[in-house]
Amino acid sequence: MDELTLHLPYGLRQELDDLADATGRRPEDIALDAVLHRVAKEASPVRVWAETLADAHADLLRRLGA
Repeated sequence: MDELTLHLPYGLRQELDDLADATGRRPEDIALDAVLHRVAKEASPVRVWAETLADAHADLLRRLGA
């Protein structure tokens, strides 16, 4: 697994630690879940937009060999 360092404001880090303690999880696991949720939420609309653009410009992309 690749490593990522996040610099969190003290208050947010404290809230994360409190949530981890209350739920019996590691702060790292909660942060990973948050990132996975955000990526899943934003990836679908971005993919749809990219496919829409690709379809709209399919002839040009074919001529460019893309």
